[in-house]
Amino acid sequence: MIAETCPGAVVAAWPTVPNRHPVWGPYHSIYAGHAVDSDVRHKGSSGGAVTALAVHALDSGLVDRVVHVTANPKDPAGNLVCCSTNVADVIEGAGSRYVSSSPLADIERVLADGGSAAFIGKPCDVSALRRLALIDPRVDAHIPLMMAFFCAGIPSRRAVERVLAALDVAPEDLATFRYRGNGWPGKATATTCDGRVAQMTYEESWGRYLSKDVQFRCKICPDAVGGVADIACADAWYGGETGYPTFDELDGRSLIVSRTARGEQVLDAAVAGKAVLIEPLAITEIDLMQPSQAQRKYAVRARMAALSVTMQPRPRIQGLSVEAASQRAGLKDQARNFLGTIRRILLRRR
Repeated sequence: MIAETCPGAVVAAWPTVPNRHPVWGPYHSIYAGHAVDSDVRHKGSSGGAVTALAVHALDSGLVDRVVHVTANPKDPAGNLVCCSTNVADVIEGAGSRYVSSSPLADIERVLADGGSAAFIGKPCDVSALRRLALIDPRVDAHIPLMMAFFCAGIPSRRAVERVLAALDVAPEDLATFRYRGNGWPGKATATTCDGRVAQMTYEESWGRYLSKDVQFRCKICPDAVGGVADIACADAWYGGETGYPTFDELDGRSLIVSRTARGEQVLDAAVAGKAVLIEPLAITEIDLMQPSQAQRKYAVRARMAALSVTMQPRPRIQGLSVEAASQRAGLKDQARNFLGTIRRILLRRR
């Protein structure tokens, strides 16, 4: 991988487009919406927008395959990179996978095969692909659509094992595992080889287990919202009384951000083709839907400063509005993140 959001890496800069927000990135337009197909909407982690857009790209002939991540049949809690050429396989892969994945592992073969592919990955994966495009013209020639999702970080495998332990499911007995989906937000669902089904709410699986063991490099990510993708999607959570989203089971709703001219064209075509249903959204609404992402971006500058003073390697960042985002945080929060990061480094909690 050319570049990932980890110490020493070079992170791709945001593109120059009509609108730019220091936290939410560059954009042409912002919507709340969902897949028109009820099955896609139900299987997806939010409103099924990423899957619906990928399916439309296949159906319309924009691409002849979709590179995405799906569950590994030999390791149900793990991931497998898939290059799908039919709609059924794309839909089968719908849903978040909260464990490590490497969707660029086979990118050389994808480029060598020619044709055209849509790419779906984490923000850091898309950043790496954009960097690769600077030295390999095949990327732009053969990958006309790059999509990302807002990423809250990648939990360790230990965290996944703790979820399974709480569900009283031994890893060797696992037949299938969904982290989310089949509803919004959907439940973590483990099915054993003998047919037993064990479930846990998203609020518990993510809030109590997975989010507590996210990789350190994710905590210093300067672009967790897919700012260099053509289209980025996320959960369009409804706000709760506490100021944070509510995770009650509802009909899925996606946040959809078109970031490039190509992304705008693809989204317009998908709407015209009745693949997705959208309604305009004010950018200020994202603050209510994704408060944790906002706090994460506010903290990046302070956390980077902590790396510098402790003489640790850090990503090279340009054009991602880290300074501007930090100014939205109070001095108390900046100090807390600065000192907290130093403490993590000294205690080697990385």
